[in-house]
Amino acid sequence: MTVPHIVDSHCHLDFPDFDEERAAVIDRAVAAGVARMVTICTKLRLEPQVRAIAETYDPVFYAAGTHPMSAADEPLVSTADLVALAAHPKFVGIGESGLDYHYTADTAEIQKTSLKIHVEAAQETGLPLIIHNRASDDDMIEILSAGMAEKPFSCVMHCFSSSEKLAHAALDMGFYLSMSGISAFPKSSDLRDIFAKAPVDRILVETDSPYLAPPPHRGKRNEPAYTAHTAQVGADVFGLSYADFAAQTTANFDRLFSKAAAWQAEAAA
Repeated sequence: MTVPHIVDSHCHLDFPDFDEERAAVIDRAVAAGVARMVTICTKLRLEPQVRAIAETYDPVFYAAGTHPMSAADEPLVSTADLVALAAHPKFVGIGESGLDYHYTADTAEIQKTSLKIHVEAAQETGLPLIIHNRASDDDMIEILSAGMAEKPFSCVMHCFSSSEKLAHAALDMGFYLSMSGISAFPKSSDLRDIFAKAPVDRILVETDSPYLAPPPHRGKRNEPAYTAHTAQVGADVFGLSYADFAAQTTANFDRLFSKAAAWQAEAAA
């Protein structure tokens, strides 16, 4: 029996947690039906090693940006820097960028500046913006709305675990919400309710590995193969079979990350 294909739309395969068995981790993901993975670079000085992972493994694509929690410690990225990276055939998204006022509220101003630069890069390249948001809903809505009013762009709210207000605002702008292992935690019923009200054609799944492992692996290192556990919860939330939810979220990924879909189609030709 063929395992339904799904996509891990956000992981961090360059992190040292995977150094000893990166190839095995990717093989386990593929065996679990995770046909593609997007590994995310969070500091641009590390982009060469993240790119090398995407170049080495056919199922892996990559994106790059400056994580908001690093915005004050890393050189300020330029729009031109990000646009130049987008020339790579397996570079498929801008970010992750965003705002994090839970841990780093003291650097809010530089985070906002960095986010606006990433928005500009998404507008210029046509690649989706990958957003991290924590405890910053109002500023996030303001910045993304202003960017959309200036020039539309596509976007995914990665590892969405914020308010219903932000979910509505993001969906109204045509953005996507991504389900991580948090969605599968027993105490996340309110979050699952928010997802249940969203259009299923605007949902992605991810691991954010090595973080946020879903049950039954909670508390352990996460890895892309565990996307399947979150996807099963997603299927239950939307009242779909696992196979139908996997097919739907894969189609959603292909629509948003169209460069990855085009690369795969060309490679298969």
